[in-house]
Amino acid sequence: MSFSLENITRKNVKGLKSYSSARDEYVSDGSEMVFLDANENPFENGVNRYPDPQQRSLKAVLAMQKGVKTENILLGNGSDEVLDLIFRAFCEPKQDNIISLPPTYGMYKVLSSTNAIENREVLLNKYFQPDVDSILDTIDENSKLLFICSPNNPTGNSISGESIIKLLNNFAGLVVIDEAYIDFSSKQSWVSYLSDFPNLVVTQTLSKAYGMAGIRLGICIASKEIITILNKIKPPYNVNGLTQSKALERILAIEQVEKEVSKILEERNKMIEVLKGVDFVEEIYKTDANFVLAKVDDANLRYQELLYKGIVVRNRSSQPLCENTLRFTVGTSEENKKLIQALKES
Repeated sequence: MSFSLENITRKNVKGLKSYSSARDEYVSDGSEMVFLDANENPFENGVNRYPDPQQRSLKAVLAMQKGVKTENILLGNGSDEVLDLIFRAFCEPKQDNIISLPPTYGMYKVLSSTNAIENREVLLNKYFQPDVDSILDTIDENSKLLFICSPNNPTGNSISGESIIKLLNNFAGLVVIDEAYIDFSSKQSWVSYLSDFPNLVVTQTLSKAYGMAGIRLGICIASKEIITILNKIKPPYNVNGLTQSKALERILAIEQVEKEVSKILEERNKMIEVLKGVDFVEEIYKTDANFVLAKVDDANLRYQELLYKGIVVRNRSSQPLCENTLRFTVGTSEENKKLIQALKES
């Protein structure tokens, strides 16, 4: 199937003229100016002015680090806003459908319901890899989005590159690859394939490896044409000034981020070795993320035991193919020591 952005963009979005804010119409060059254009409170307190609606300083550094142009980047109030914008730009309510691959990130399903879009679920196989033939059999002319989480949540594994390429070549809609955990993986980001596939969209976040979950900063990387459409419908000031400032500070400290990621991976390996020796752990799944999914004898029982000992993990048993599984996020060395002690006492 050939991809056409024109064909998958909603008609009302095509004709939409985006809102132009005061800070879009006049972009400061740093000169001393009297700003009387945006109906702001004039008394300076650090946050009385509207933030840059295009987050130019932040995008400039991100673009350099990720090897793309600023025109290829859209930033959002967390990845969830980015995903919601994609739904609203390309999916016609009560008409179109999306494909998701459970077990996977639950917001794809929530957003499909919120936007009145049918969610066609095609289960991963027993190795937590896509059943490409079943996916291709499930799509039709109203299938607009295919969501692939890689590394996947809650399973932790990366999705086969061969499968993704086959889907990119045979799906006439957008293939959205959610790379929330890519910084913990040795696999290459799909950002490097943007020029090869016009229907490729990559989402990333500062919540995981960058330790910025509290500021809510999501990243969408795609062709200039796709980003232009998303910019049409995004709220004018969707990323607040404090988030922009804190995010810029953090991404400029990339060496510190890399040290923390290295430490998390070291602790992850220790956790896996300990889990191998725990009697009630039946299987440990391969992971490229900052967490480990393990199959246990009785997930409800083991969850409560750990909770009683002051340790909160995630029971993923309600997810397809994840019966009796617990997901362990990798903590600090001290936190992991407490987990290890608790596991040995169980």
